[in-house]
Amino acid sequence: MKILVPSNVPFDLTLDVDGVVVAPYVMRDPVPDEHADAEAIVTWANPAPLLRDAAERLTALRWVQTLSAGPDLALAAGFGPNVVVASGRSLHDATVAEHTLALLLASVRRLDRTLDAQRRHEWDRSLGREQARDEPAFTLHGAHVVLWGFGSIAVRLAPLLEALGARVTGVASTDGERHGYPVVAQERLAEVLPGTDVLVSLLPATPATRHALDASVLALLPPHARFVNVGRGSTVDEDALVAALRSGTLAGAALDVTDTEPLPADSPLWDAPHLILTPHVAGGRPQGAAAFVTEQVRRWLADGPAGLRNVVAR
Repeated sequence: MKILVPSNVPFDLTLDVDGVVVAPYVMRDPVPDEHADAEAIVTWANPAPLLRDAAERLTALRWVQTLSAGPDLALAAGFGPNVVVASGRSLHDATVAEHTLALLLASVRRLDRTLDAQRRHEWDRSLGREQARDEPAFTLHGAHVVLWGFGSIAVRLAPLLEALGARVTGVASTDGERHGYPVVAQERLAEVLPGTDVLVSLLPATPATRHALDASVLALLPPHARFVNVGRGSTVDEDALVAALRSGTLAGAALDVTDTEPLPADSPLWDAPHLILTPHVAGGRPQGAAAFVTEQVRRWLADGPAGLRNVVAR
C-alpha cells in the first residue's frame, strides 16, 4: 500500500507501518506523477484546486484521510464514489474548545470594548457601572449556553462551561442525553432559543446547514444573547447577523470562521458593532496526528474501509 503524506507540515507525521510505502508530497503543489498510483492520501491545508487535481489524477486512490475536523473541502473535491473519506475528528477537540471558551469569555466580559479603549488611552469607567447595574449579562455564572452541534468538540467544551457555572444544553439530530448533558433535536431548536444566553455553533458545512443561522433564528434569541461560531462560516447568514448587531437585537458575537476566507476587506463584518473576529485559528495544528494516522493505516490494513474511524457519509 502506498500512502501520500504531506511533508510541509509543522508537526510530526512520521508513519512506520510494515507493508506501507510512505510517499511525501507538498500540499501546495500537485501530487508528482510518480505517486499517481497511491491508494491513500493524507490532507490538511491542501488548496481546493489541488484537491480537485488529485481527485482527477489519482485513479488508484481508495482512501482520503483529512486531518481537519471538518471534511467539507475533501468532500467537495470530486473524489469518486469508491473513495472513502475520513475526517480528523478528535484531533482538534482541545484547541477548538479552548478557543471557543476564549471567544465566549471575551464577548461576555466585553474585552473587545476594553481593548478599543486601551488603544485610545482611555479608562472606560462606564463599563464598571454597567456591570454593577446588569451583572448577569457580564458573566457565564448562571448563563444558559446552547451548543448547536453536539459532537466531540462540544463534549470537550461542555464541562469547561459548567465549571464556570453555566448550564449547558446540546442540539443534535435526536433528543436524549449525551455525556450527562441534555440534548434536544434540531427541530426543537426554536423551543430553547428564547431562553438562551449564549448560542455556540459547532455545525459542519453541508447543504442542510447553509445559513442555518438566519434572520428567523436570530429573531428567537433574546436581545441580551450572544453568538459564537467556531464551526463553518457557510452556516451563518452574515447579512442577517450584521443587521442584528447593528439594530441591537443581538448583544454581541464572535466568529472564528466566515463564509469567504480570507474575509474580504469590504465585508461589513469588519465594522459590525460588538463583533470579535479571529482568522480561522481555533483548531491550529492537529494534536497527535502521527499516532492517529498510524492507527488508521493499521485499521485499513486489517479491515479495509470498515475498520476506519471517522468515515464521512456523502
